[in-house]
Amino acid sequence: MSKSSEPVVLEEAVGRYVHLTAGGVRYRIYFEEAGSGPVLLCLHTAGADSRQFRQMINDRELTSQYRVIAFDLPWHGRSLPPDGWWREEYLLTTDSYLQIIHAFADALELRSPIVLGCSMAGSIVLELARRTPDRWRAVIGLSGALKVHGRFQDWSLRPDVNAQQSVPSWTYSLMAPSSPEEWRREVWWIYSQGGPGIYRGDTYFYSEDLDLTEKTEEFDTKRCPVYLFTGEYDHACTADETQEAISRISGARGGRMAGIGHFPMAENYPLFREYLLPALDEISEADTAMAPPENPATAAGT
Repeated sequence: MSKSSEPVVLEEAVGRYVHLTAGGVRYRIYFEEAGSGPVLLCLHTAGADSRQFRQMINDRELTSQYRVIAFDLPWHGRSLPPDGWWREEYLLTTDSYLQIIHAFADALELRSPIVLGCSMAGSIVLELARRTPDRWRAVIGLSGALKVHGRFQDWSLRPDVNAQQSVPSWTYSLMAPSSPEEWRREVWWIYSQGGPGIYRGDTYFYSEDLDLTEKTEEFDTKRCPVYLFTGEYDHACTADETQEAISRISGARGGRMAGIGHFPMAENYPLFREYLLPALDEISEADTAMAPPENPATAAGT
């Protein structure tokens, strides 16, 4: 069948905007969603946006069981900066990041979502689990660690550097050479559209502000299960760094993903879902095991 005769496809994903306040600042935030059931809330990488999750949102097997939601942080994708953004340097901090996530979950009235994040978001989900474990059904971190070094750099601000080419080309190197080129180029394209200084500002949180190395005893994975996965080709946050976090957080699970890099849900989703679906099944099974037994009288309708 030629491309001209291929059938029209109308995706099930729905995009909307929500107006909310986080940390005393008013934001207009774009999000997409599809499916129904328990919520799987997806958080994108530094300098990018929720388009990275388009394959997950279009996975009908997944959306038949979960309501998959992905939103653009302010300054990213289709979420504009707040009023007066030009008056100060953009630097994402742990507290401001957490405030936005909490405010978004509150605005949509999300009850105990599973939170999945990649790269900087793979680390913020750890802080969500540590600070507010009873609010989340579980967290799944991709390319996350207790502390990531060396990512905050000023070179992308130099006037003689084309950040719209250099930043995506730098991130391109983080993917597995075996991942389909079409999807690797898609990751590159999304990064080429980031606002000036936004990738750098995000890495401030990821590489400078967050440090959980001395806080691993504060996790309670019985209240909020923690899963961490990192691709073997990732050299920004290595699989060894993630494995260290798993070994130091009692009850954490996950490990190295073979044949994949820093952007698993975007660079090779079919391979990534081989790790994702079993983790989701484990979370669901744990919930079922912990559920109170059904009252026979209630079951009989008496």
